[in-house]
Amino acid sequence: MADARFGGLFDETQRNAALAWAVTIALVTLAINYGLANSYRWFAFTGFAVAIVLLPAAAFRDPLVMPPWELLVLILLPVVDATVLGESFLTSIAVYVAVAAVALVACVEIDRFTAVQMNHAFAVVLVVLTTLAVAGTWNVAQWLADVTLETNYILNGRSQDAANHALMINFGYAAVAGLFAGIIFGRYFQSYGGDDLEAQRTPTPREPSPDEEPDPVPSLIRDQLDAPDEIVRRLSRVMQAALAVLLLYGIASRDLATVSNAAIALAITFLPAVLERDAKLPLEPGLVFWLTAAVFLHVLGSAGLYALIGPWDSLTHTISASIVAAAGYAVVRAIDLHTDEIYVPPAMLFAFILVFVLAFGVVWELMEFAIDWSAQRLGLDAILAQHGLNDTIVDLVYDVVGAVVAAIWGSFYLTDLSQRIAGRLQG
Repeated sequence: MADARFGGLFDETQRNAALAWAVTIALVTLAINYGLANSYRWFAFTGFAVAIVLLPAAAFRDPLVMPPWELLVLILLPVVDATVLGESFLTSIAVYVAVAAVALVACVEIDRFTAVQMNHAFAVVLVVLTTLAVAGTWNVAQWLADVTLETNYILNGRSQDAANHALMINFGYAAVAGLFAGIIFGRYFQSYGGDDLEAQRTPTPREPSPDEEPDPVPSLIRDQLDAPDEIVRRLSRVMQAALAVLLLYGIASRDLATVSNAAIALAITFLPAVLERDAKLPLEPGLVFWLTAAVFLHVLGSAGLYALIGPWDSLTHTISASIVAAAGYAVVRAIDLHTDEIYVPPAMLFAFILVFVLAFGVVWELMEFAIDWSAQRLGLDAILAQHGLNDTIVDLVYDVVGAVVAAIWGSFYLTDLSQRIAGRLQG
């Protein structure tokens, strides 16, 4: 019985590999066709998709280690659509169907061919976030090509504002496509549960969990970098007081934008105290200062520094992105510590943080666009505003910078926080 089962499984593996290679060859053929036709955008995207598809076979040096062929068809269909229709409205939608399909295949490969372990909810969320992250990366890459190679992929003869509006519409397509891809992955994940999933998973050694590793930071480095806690607390309180003054100034001058930004920022600075009181989750003074500084610098920018100092927006985005990355790092590690259903090896955690922050950056830009557009229609001052395509893309670039900073320093300073969150989850 066991021999028959494993024989059938081997036959299924061979069948899947044959069909997957057939689809991959079709993708390679289309990529070459795009290159010969000078359609470099689709050439690059299709080549990237092929690289993702072939990564497991190359890593394991086994041509049978291929993702499910049905999912590769989801990549092939929009690529074929672009070949048939050329540049059209439907093709712009097809791009983000293809983006979602690539994200879906990448997540399936992570699930089947690495030591990462996921439950159903985590898997669905990962697909959605990966789709948004790939969409953001794809548009940043096109913008970089426009700047360095003098192509015209993003602007396409439009003004900065018109191109930014089109980009936001495309991000909306990506969000919808990501939700559908998440639903598909959810069904896939449920259909390969229990013993069947373990039988199909390519064996990979489980790396040591982050909680099993010693803290890599020598005490000397901590002593050199950490200011006394009392000084850090006082600096945080000074910034809170300054935010309160800005709030009163906004009320007195009837400046809705200043009132909104200062009030929201001041409320955020009290979040650590609320977490400590209600969730019994105290945060180190350094983390509280980090959070307070991020919102304080943003409010100063909204009060006029964004217009006076060009790099101020990039500074605030970098710090804010580092906060988002830190939160993602702490929560993912806490979930990893809390449950055996989810496991993220240390080597993969950096990539997870980048995906999380890039996806959040795309969502933030969509939210800014919605607020700005609504304020214009209602004749109000927008509390958040966009200033053209370059502003949006540069924001996304500095989001990555903040993510890298938090990912590097996260293992140094967020380990204890992750353990406390895990303890609250268990409680």
